[in-house]
Amino acid sequence: QVQLVESGGGLVQAGGSLTLSCVVSGNIDSVNAIGWYRQAPGKQRELVAGIMTGHNPYYKDFANGRFTISRDNVKNTVTLQMNDLKPEDTAVYYCGADRFDSIRYWGQGTQVTVSS
Repeated sequence: QVQLVESGGGLVQAGGSLTLSCVVSGNIDSVNAIGWYRQAPGKQRELVAGIMTGHNPYYKDFANGRFTISRDNVKNTVTLQMNDLKPEDTAVYYCGADRFDSIRYWGQGTQVTVSS
C-alpha cells in the first residue's frame, strides 16, 4: 500500500503562485512514478506533470514553462510549484503514484482556485 497526502492548495489571484506538496508513505520502493493531476468541475481528471524514477520530469503543454515538479527522496515528498496561475487552472489537484505493476494510488486532493 502507498499513502499520499496533498497540501498547499488555496485561493490565489491570476498571475500568482502556489506550491503543492505530496507526502508519500508506505511501500515507497514499489513506486515507479508520481504525478500531479487535476480535475475541474464537469471535466475528466488530467495529467499535469509527472516524474519517473531515473527519468526527467514530464509536463502537459499547459503546464510547461509555468509549473515545476520536483521530488525529494529524503523527505518522500513531491512538490508542484505553480507560477503565473490562470483562472482555467482552477481545479482539484491530486497526487497519483504508480507502482511498477501499474496499480495507481490517489491522494484526497487539494483545491486550487484562481480568481480573475
